[in-house]
Amino acid sequence: MRRLVVLFLVEILALNSIVEAEDAYKYYTWTVTYGTAAPLDAPQQVILINGQFPGPTLDTVTNDNIVLNLINKLDQPFLLTWNGIKQRKNSWQDGVYGTNCPIPPNSNYTYKFQTKDQIGSYTYFPSTLMHRAAGGFGVLNIYARSVIPVPYAKPDGDFSLLVGDWYKTGHKELAQTLDAGKPLPFPDGILINGRRRSSFSGNQGKTYMFRVSNVGLSTSFNFRIQGHKLKLVEVEGSNVLQNVYDSLDVHVGQSVTLLVVLDQPPKDYYIVASTRFTETVLTATAVLHYANSQSPVSGPVPAGPTATDVPWSVDQARSYRWNLTSNAARPNPQGSFHYGKITPSRTILIANSAPVISGKQRYAVNGVSYINPDTPLKLADHFNIPGVFSINSIQSSPSSGAKIATAVMGASLHEFIEIVFINDEETIQTWHLDGYDFWVVGFGAGQWSKDSRKTYNLEDALTRHTTQVYPKSWTAILVSLDNQGMWNVRSAMWGRQYLGQQFYLRVYNPTPSLANEYDIPSNALLCGKAAGRRHI
Repeated sequence: MRRLVVLFLVEILALNSIVEAEDAYKYYTWTVTYGTAAPLDAPQQVILINGQFPGPTLDTVTNDNIVLNLINKLDQPFLLTWNGIKQRKNSWQDGVYGTNCPIPPNSNYTYKFQTKDQIGSYTYFPSTLMHRAAGGFGVLNIYARSVIPVPYAKPDGDFSLLVGDWYKTGHKELAQTLDAGKPLPFPDGILINGRRRSSFSGNQGKTYMFRVSNVGLSTSFNFRIQGHKLKLVEVEGSNVLQNVYDSLDVHVGQSVTLLVVLDQPPKDYYIVASTRFTETVLTATAVLHYANSQSPVSGPVPAGPTATDVPWSVDQARSYRWNLTSNAARPNPQGSFHYGKITPSRTILIANSAPVISGKQRYAVNGVSYINPDTPLKLADHFNIPGVFSINSIQSSPSSGAKIATAVMGASLHEFIEIVFINDEETIQTWHLDGYDFWVVGFGAGQWSKDSRKTYNLEDALTRHTTQVYPKSWTAILVSLDNQGMWNVRSAMWGRQYLGQQFYLRVYNPTPSLANEYDIPSNALLCGKAAGRRHI
């Protein structure tokens, strides 16, 4: 009997230690509404979250558990997606049409996810319709735990900049343009934190962190600060070798983290973002204000690289390097996983195209222009609902012709694969993979071939969640498929995504296990052919 009591006490103590060691929970309630703002001077309808445009900043710490109740007060269904958050074993919370039923008007849904083993600068934004063109986006920062050192001194301040192209036209009208089979027009301007002019203040001699994200719909930009150098320290969760730049290109959907020393005479300086790879150059400016400044910004806005200079941008992209000795979210060095010594199980070639189908502009991947079914793919997969999608409804290499279909590609859990994005168009592309980061190992002009692998960086390529593909060029990535679920592979250029430049990657293991993937949430919204089903 005494032994049983001792064992019982040991079990209680062990349970208490587990409870005490659980990662922190943070609770939020956000309400989505329409409002009026004048980002390009003229009043227009925008999407607000808790009355804010852009939305509230989510400041979190590695492994925090986020419980966020989202109340939709719009007149259309709505979802948020968490750009770059891996949703480990939890594609149920991804917040895109393929995994979640949109939140109906005057209803709510509570997201529950963990910032598991991540650090860095990220964003969130609406994934439904063209809501992203009206706002609803914001900052999501993940700070390192206090027990994990970062490879730079703590900055004296921390600024987040959401930069992106903007339209005076409302989101519903833009959707109507796309539905009519026309591409999006050229944007009307560039915004920094939802404004034409913002200001950031600091003290001379101090160092400040600038987290810069491209939340636009279609346009790359070049970022620079008059008279100041930019030290790159982190890219989408990767600590990098701390190269110093005069300016940086940031493509749609991407985020970079910079350190800037205020080492100039005390005055005000221009912060500049100008469009890249566009015939007409749009420019937005903000102000870097020294606390003891008596002089406003003056002189011409500092020029960036020539707008159409692709080689300049390619060389800069190749200069980004993983800091192999730095810790990231865990104490082990980033370079402890030797990705370049693993032989990929297969190669997937992904080619974007811009076909006209039935007289309307569409965009496609390997000849398939994606269309959303009425039932999220994740629900159809879970409930074994036939007729929603079929595996390998898109091929793993380019094909001629074009068709409209619900494109799903099958993959096995723990595969290690090579993906090559092929861009035969004259415009730059950006690609995003939900639920993952990946090693960007190569950029090249012209056609990719097996010999192109000789140019890959197999030592210290950084990981990120979104990569650019230059005009008439290719980009190669390596991915370890260690996160089971239904994951969206899409163009980050939202008009192209809206008209079909996306597909889903079903990463699957036939043996059900909570070690691989969580169960369907008890509060999951059910719609389409899944409506009325019981959560099993």
